[in-house]
Amino acid sequence: MASDVKTPQQIVEALDARGYQADGLTPVGVRPRLGEYLAQLWDRRHFIWMDARHRVATQNSRNRLGSAWLILKPMLDAAMYFVIFGLVLGVTRGMENFPGFIIIGVLMFRSTMRAISQGPGQLLSGKAMIRAFSFPRAALPISAEIRESLQMVYTVAIMIVMIMVVPNHERPELTWLLVPVIFVFQFFLNLGISLFMARVGFVFPDTTQFMSFVGRFLMYGSGVIFPIEGFLTNPIASALINVNPIYHMLVLYRAVLMDGTVPAGEHWMILGAWSVGLTVFGFIFFWRGEATYGNER
Repeated sequence: MASDVKTPQQIVEALDARGYQADGLTPVGVRPRLGEYLAQLWDRRHFIWMDARHRVATQNSRNRLGSAWLILKPMLDAAMYFVIFGLVLGVTRGMENFPGFIIIGVLMFRSTMRAISQGPGQLLSGKAMIRAFSFPRAALPISAEIRESLQMVYTVAIMIVMIMVVPNHERPELTWLLVPVIFVFQFFLNLGISLFMARVGFVFPDTTQFMSFVGRFLMYGSGVIFPIEGFLTNPIASALINVNPIYHMLVLYRAVLMDGTVPAGEHWMILGAWSVGLTVFGFIFFWRGEATYGNER
């Protein structure tokens, strides 16, 4: 049986001998070199962009309000937390604008949490496309994160409006111009997480079941719903939180939107290092499994 196995070059030569044109053929189920893989993704950039836009536009098409839910959902989420913590419980945690603190934390955390929770299932959800077409599989998590960022544009806009509306009524500052910079860092952080989790979820499908526990840990360890700085007494917990990119991301958002200050350089450097490093590592980690993604599981 081993003698029946032919190399790609032998197959091309056999086709040429029979008079067939084999110049445009490429091996299937073989991982391309990294440079070729990047070139393939770039060639499909228009498809990735249009796929992301189409899914954003049609995801609520079955609802009567349609795309209005892109605005209504984050608005209702923000209003709910304001009512619970600001009006019903009257929680302040010693802060002037604790409802604003909660709104920023919850809405910005959810985007990154979706990359963690939905990443493991992206290859499974795209199984039909993987079987039907030959394309770089990284297009799936990349398209998913572009789609998420397009949705997040609405979320960020609603968040800014809400912190201006709810007491203590934050006012626009020049530092608000830094929000798009933080947003870009968050996009690449989410992309790196999504690429990494997509392969992990393909190899270990049970990963999805653990994501709810991971989400709770990250929520409490990132200062999403309370100012965590006052609880950093344990040196190990303090070290873990200080290397947590989500914690630094929320610090940046809150500093520029609520305090009107430019955050310390360490927050930018830690978040930037995680965003770039995790994107590069996640992409290479995903690419190394490229030849296996069409296999049955």
